[in-house]
Amino acid sequence: MPLLDALPLAASESNLLAARELMAFTLAFHIVLACIGVAFPAIVLTANYLGLKRNDADAMRLARRWSKVAAVTFATGAVTGTVLSFEFGLLWPGFMERFGAAFGIAFAIEGLFFFTEAIFLAIYIYGWKRLSGWAHFWSGVPMLVAGIGGAFAVVAANAWMNTPQGFTLDAAGKVVDTAPFDILFSPAWSYEVPHMILAAYMVAGFLFASVYAVGMLRGRRDRHHRLGLLIPLTIACIATPVQIFFGDIAARGVADHQPAKFAGFECIQETGPDQTEYIGGICTDDGVKGAIGIPGLDSLLVGFSTDTVVTGLEDIPADERPPANTLLHLSFDAMVGIGSALLGLAVWLAVVWRRRRDIPRTPWFLRAVAVSGAAAIVAMWAGWIVTEVGRQPWIVQGFMRTEDAVTEAEGIWFAFAGVLALYAALGTAAILVLRGMARRWREQGEGGEKETPYGPAATSEEAVR
Repeated sequence: MPLLDALPLAASESNLLAARELMAFTLAFHIVLACIGVAFPAIVLTANYLGLKRNDADAMRLARRWSKVAAVTFATGAVTGTVLSFEFGLLWPGFMERFGAAFGIAFAIEGLFFFTEAIFLAIYIYGWKRLSGWAHFWSGVPMLVAGIGGAFAVVAANAWMNTPQGFTLDAAGKVVDTAPFDILFSPAWSYEVPHMILAAYMVAGFLFASVYAVGMLRGRRDRHHRLGLLIPLTIACIATPVQIFFGDIAARGVADHQPAKFAGFECIQETGPDQTEYIGGICTDDGVKGAIGIPGLDSLLVGFSTDTVVTGLEDIPADERPPANTLLHLSFDAMVGIGSALLGLAVWLAVVWRRRRDIPRTPWFLRAVAVSGAAAIVAMWAGWIVTEVGRQPWIVQGFMRTEDAVTEAEGIWFAFAGVLALYAALGTAAILVLRGMARRWREQGEGGEKETPYGPAATSEEAVR
């Protein structure tokens, strides 16, 4: 008997759990870096624009330093994203064999956007002392466009998994004909794509603002830190109310297109009107226990009327209901709750800024900003739990079950351990590099990087002199 067969965790019977856990871990790690890749160019270019438009040395210094941070996070994300792309074929060969011709369209497009962003990021960093000011600024704009384009392609692929269309199956159930535009623009794309792009801007904005908030709480109250907080925080605060609007649209879209998922995260057992909205609690077959219930609100949110009929789990076949409804429900509540709290932070900033043209001076505001980055990440993770766990047991809604797509190869748990070690090393290395850069910049202080950011680079002879 092979050695692997003697180890229960390596047996093929545990492959579904192992593949799910491995995919969940790599997605959770990579998606934070992906959000930075999508939204951070806008933050960098905003600082660059302010530096040029207002001849603001602090803004220009931030843009230059942030571009170096972008290089580190982009390189780390490239590695984690490569591992993730291999996992589709290695962990889910049944899915790729049957639906790869459809699913791969969006990822082929994403690859083009990825390389475009990489190329222009390199041009932007290399061009600091080699291009004139505005030429250099415009060389960074393709980064922003490519980041959004890449996000569109990836999320469009996920939207297709939730609302599949645009393909023809042969007698064996394999895709033989595709309609690319129908695949890219499946019914769910119109709310999933903006919802994720806005989430990326919230994650990146609040995350980088939180770094400067921590610095200000430690006594670094100079203009450099204030501007470093204000630029990403403003972008995140603008995105937040728009995100809540699209989140409302997304919830109604899920109720229409994936009633089982909606019933799962709202803990709706019986189909009917006047459905209660539950906040918190534990989902059971006998209803929600320990929750705060608001009668009729669920139906009102879905169809703008308490008379709106919402499908319950009783009308979903038992083997097609999503698992872990309490996890789904609490994840949905966490996403909405954190989003609402971040909206409150945005309103706080807007009200004070309107009155004083300054950030709130209370330490409580800085404390709130300091935790907002981690909170935004948790909200994003919770949203993806709702999206992915809520679709189960399907990998392609209505066409292929996840258990039919998983690999039969042995040793997935060992692969999980290897990826865990790799990502731990990558994450540690990235954090050490970023902390080293930050420490060096603090030592330089405001007097650091005195050279003009634009103009010809010094020749080797000039550098020696």
